[in-house]
Amino acid sequence: MIDIHCHILPSLDDGAKSLNDSLSMAKLAVEEGITSIIATPHHHSGRYETNKNQILQEVEKLNQELVQHQIPLTILPGQEPRIYGEMVEGYHTGQLLSLNNTGKYIFVELPSNHVPRYTEKLLFDIQLQGLTPIIVHPERNTEIIENPDLLYNLVKKGAYTQVTAGSITGHFGKKIKKFSYQLIDSNLTHFLASDAHNVTNRSFKMRDAMTELEKEYGMDLIYMFRENAELVKEAKMIYADSPTKIGRKKFLGIF
Repeated sequence: MIDIHCHILPSLDDGAKSLNDSLSMAKLAVEEGITSIIATPHHHSGRYETNKNQILQEVEKLNQELVQHQIPLTILPGQEPRIYGEMVEGYHTGQLLSLNNTGKYIFVELPSNHVPRYTEKLLFDIQLQGLTPIIVHPERNTEIIENPDLLYNLVKKGAYTQVTAGSITGHFGKKIKKFSYQLIDSNLTHFLASDAHNVTNRSFKMRDAMTELEKEYGMDLIYMFRENAELVKEAKMIYADSPTKIGRKKFLGIF
């Protein structure tokens, strides 16, 4: 299993603070059945700035440490950039890094409480560069929760999305858990990832989330999530059904 969103690189953001933290996370990932992790440190978040070359160097260092400690896990390069107007320029100047450095998929993190007005145009411009944007944890965005049509419109126009395992297990609360299931029901999400930051309050929870989803949807959904992660790693086209709108009344529990 591949985890495409994880803050395992040491001392780059609010994830692993040290090499020992990274190794502890790696051991826990292996216990959860994860064989590869795309390391995605924050970028342009207001607190953290990471560039492509820096991440590539840190990934190489951590992989060497994993071999020395005989931990059967492979780290791949990636990044979690907060949305900003000059993302296309940032990609071309080496500030932004695509997932596994393949030039195919790139993460886009929205602010937690709103969707910037320029989002649709920016995602279109990103696609003009041959990149496919993946919106991370939209289930935790308060404006999308209140107006799911915003996300439907972005997915309809070519963006993909990734929900967090902790959202499925209820770690972020009942409302976010319920909305995560609504996104799955409406074909509005395409990946499940950990967004793990540590081994305590923000751990992987991938195995627990997969277990819950299998009970609710069966193995087909599990296969899709796992296969899509593999396809991102290989820069291939993922599986995605046509999205449908989430009915507001249905979401609020009126029907």
